[in-house]
Amino acid sequence: MTVQKTLTYTVVAFGLALTLGACGSSEEQSSAPADTEAVAEAPAAEAQTAPDPSAEMQSSQGGQVVESGPYHLELITANEPTGVHLDFFLQKGDTHEAIADAKVMAQIQAPDGTQESIELSYDADGAHYTAMVPVTAAGDYNVAILSDIGGEKVNGRFTFAK
Repeated sequence: MTVQKTLTYTVVAFGLALTLGACGSSEEQSSAPADTEAVAEAPAAEAQTAPDPSAEMQSSQGGQVVESGPYHLELITANEPTGVHLDFFLQKGDTHEAIADAKVMAQIQAPDGTQESIELSYDADGAHYTAMVPVTAAGDYNVAILSDIGGEKVNGRFTFAK
């Protein structure tokens, strides 16, 4: 939750900086030709830069993210008829380089409180870990992803709904 709040504050601050920057640059805008194409292009340029306040956002796959020291952990879930498909990205450093040689387990707590552990296998083509969780009960599931990277423990907590 803290990462989400920090990201929200960063995006809001970045948007505010863009807005204040646009207000302060009225001289530059007034010197440009006032044709329809120039006006139409300006909002598109702002839309492209606003969602990308940092380089870390570029490497996101669109899932739930946990930053743990130098590690980027990201979980994407997809509901399927036979359960829930997990895609887990375990990456390191500012460049978010994939870590292929970790041992990764998912500890899943179902809505009724029962728990299950599932090992995730590495998909070299997708550069991530994957597993199919055979759950069918509707509700919210808690997931603890436990990673062992050469003896170093790196864990993250996530949720998904079925």
